[in-house]
Amino acid sequence: MSDPSQDSPAAGDSAPGADFDTMTRDIADVPAVEVITTVAVHLMSAAAVNLGLAEGGETHKDLDEARKLIHALAGLLDAGTTEISSFHAAPLRDGLKSLQLAFREASTVPDEPGQGPGEKYTGAVFGR
Repeated sequence: MSDPSQDSPAAGDSAPGADFDTMTRDIADVPAVEVITTVAVHLMSAAAVNLGLAEGGETHKDLDEARKLIHALAGLLDAGTTEISSFHAAPLRDGLKSLQLAFREASTVPDEPGQGPGEKYTGAVFGR
């Protein structure tokens, strides 16, 4: 019988030679503004897919999931805008508004103004 400690790593495990100290040091070198904007872009992309805006559209449409992602994005931008500067925040806020409007258009029963996803943080969203 073989020694389990000498078996090759299972799928999903870290690559051989990679250690926690190296990974920690790598993430420590990433500026906060980059982490915040990267997370925001991932939330935006996932929300767009769940709104059916990606290629394949209706196949991946899930408004409940889109609502959660848009709300999380709005919270992140509300909390992080002062930390990432207007230069980075402005296009993210524009993207958020576009997602909120797309959500409103995709909903068969629209939310009351101010009650849509993320509007707790942004206020009511109207028109383009």
